[in-house]
Amino acid sequence: MREEKGAALRPDAQRNRERILEVALVELTRKADVPLSAIAKQAGVGQGTFYRNFPHREALVLEVYRYEMQQVADTAVELLRTRAPDHALREWMDRLAQYAMAKAGLADALRKTTSRYGSLAQLGHGPVTGAVTLLLNANEEAGTIRPGLTPDDFVLAIAGLWQIDPHGDWRPRATRLLDLVMDGLRAGAPGARGAAAGGSDAEEGRPG
Repeated sequence: MREEKGAALRPDAQRNRERILEVALVELTRKADVPLSAIAKQAGVGQGTFYRNFPHREALVLEVYRYEMQQVADTAVELLRTRAPDHALREWMDRLAQYAMAKAGLADALRKTTSRYGSLAQLGHGPVTGAVTLLLNANEEAGTIRPGLTPDDFVLAIAGLWQIDPHGDWRPRATRLLDLVMDGLRAGAPGARGAAAGGSDAEEGRPG
């Protein structure tokens, strides 16, 4: 019998599910059409356990994508605990870029698996929008970005990330793009300490 959606899993069942997702992420990123039986075997679970959690390939691939986007989103809270708001935002942008580039193979699995690829933004929309909202609000309160920016503004501004070839020398291009975006966010900020600071100042300390 399948677990009811939203019902709490037993600790062993939760561990099995997380192990399947961890293995699936690695294997699907490496090879989009890896057999499900190979994922189950490497995860150390039986076929019955595997299919109770993920009855078909689409269910697995979509959950891997959603799960990973949740992990990226969750880093926003930790960064705000340990960084100034503008530095937290810039570093989170780097985390998002790293995810987008490192997991490019997962996009191939998504394209091959589901006809809903065109609306995949909806899968990570809730967690990512929540993280972006949190970061923008913290920065607006600190006066480090221009007021009135929305999560949609931010997503549109960084959309160029998904045009960068993940198999090439993507890091300098992504850094340049995100520095430009950060400059734009800072422009007109009431408490700006220098709109031309760019994203590289995330490496520097902040007084106070």
